[in-house]
Amino acid sequence: MLLEFTVGNYRSFNKKCTLSLCAQGISDEPKTNVVKKGNVKILKTAAIYGANSSGKSNLIHALAAMGKCVLGSVKLNDGDELNYDPFLLSNAEGKPTFFEVLFLLDSVCYRYGFEYNLNKIIGEWLFINEGIRKEKMLFVREGDGIEVNEVLFTEGIDNEKNTNDNRLFLSLCAQLGGEVSKKVMGWFQVGYNVISGLESDGYQGFSKFMFHTHEEGCEEALAFFHSLELGFEHLETLEEEAIVPKDLPSELRAFWSKQLTGKKTISLQAVHHKYNRDGKIVGDEKFDVEEKESAGTRKLIDLAGPIFDTLKRGATLVVDELDAKMHPLISMHIIKLFNSNEYNPHGAQLVFSTHDTHLLSSRLLRRDQIWFTEKDEKEQTDLYSMMDIVLPDGTKPRNDSNYEKNYINGRYGAIPYIN
Repeated sequence: MLLEFTVGNYRSFNKKCTLSLCAQGISDEPKTNVVKKGNVKILKTAAIYGANSSGKSNLIHALAAMGKCVLGSVKLNDGDELNYDPFLLSNAEGKPTFFEVLFLLDSVCYRYGFEYNLNKIIGEWLFINEGIRKEKMLFVREGDGIEVNEVLFTEGIDNEKNTNDNRLFLSLCAQLGGEVSKKVMGWFQVGYNVISGLESDGYQGFSKFMFHTHEEGCEEALAFFHSLELGFEHLETLEEEAIVPKDLPSELRAFWSKQLTGKKTISLQAVHHKYNRDGKIVGDEKFDVEEKESAGTRKLIDLAGPIFDTLKRGATLVVDELDAKMHPLISMHIIKLFNSNEYNPHGAQLVFSTHDTHLLSSRLLRRDQIWFTEKDEKEQTDLYSMMDIVLPDGTKPRNDSNYEKNYINGRYGAIPYIN
């Protein structure tokens, strides 16, 4: 489970900011929003609010960028440039980007991070905490040197000299069969997934495949659709030969004909009842989902794969603009799935950005689950939770407050100011 993520000098983030999913010592409802793992209480969901261009999406992009850096490091050749996208509105040119993540895996807490610029890994570190008070260092990289704990991280011994300036030490150790480093790399591969709520190109196929093969999570997704009363009774899949669009120029048609020869595509069909004049069911009609269902319904079907795969694996799903094209009650229902003990027995997590103020309710989210992004006068993003806010009278927001009303009225900041 994700505990903390820290980013610095990335896009609109100049100073270091931390998103935490560690539950604070408050008595807020609902109690099911928190799961206890050993001595740690962890939040199942977190919502990120803010004005347009305040940095919400950049925070989520940073989570994705860290994963891409880790998983892509093994492919780098000596001298290849890194994916360096720093804050540009200051005179600190060449300042390194900072990423650090704290996560729980098999009852062990890992803290892994690194700093880098366009050409070089400036620093890298890995610590573990196995439930004792003090965490233990596995390795620390500073400049051209790497200090390795020869007792706890034997897989790193003598690999220091084989690590290129632009490559992560963790990825090298994992490639050489290191047990601990492979666990950490594995978390970046399957422990969390970052997707867009606006575009589904990256996961639409995954959802179709889940329904086509009746993978685990398929029945739960169909029950979810029924509870929302979307209009169709069930979904069917149809596997067909891939077809090249007729309106392509002849050169492109020839190219894609070769590429798609022997390839299959999966289409989804929503089965609707047909009725007579008396309202009695007289048959069924199949609608091609892509052609005849609404944009909101298509998005829900596309999201079903990542949502129910995450729930069954107890992983972390990060969604930018969760509420796009969806009714507030449907967004609320998705959040309740993750906050529920019944539907989320494995402690899966949902982190999402949104503009939907209807979700700002003490009946749905605790105060420590609500986060805000706001830019200061230097156009750098600040990230803070509702628990960090101090109101004009010196108090903190109460758990019986009207969160939505207070947010719209500007008491929590992170709203657009319109002249």
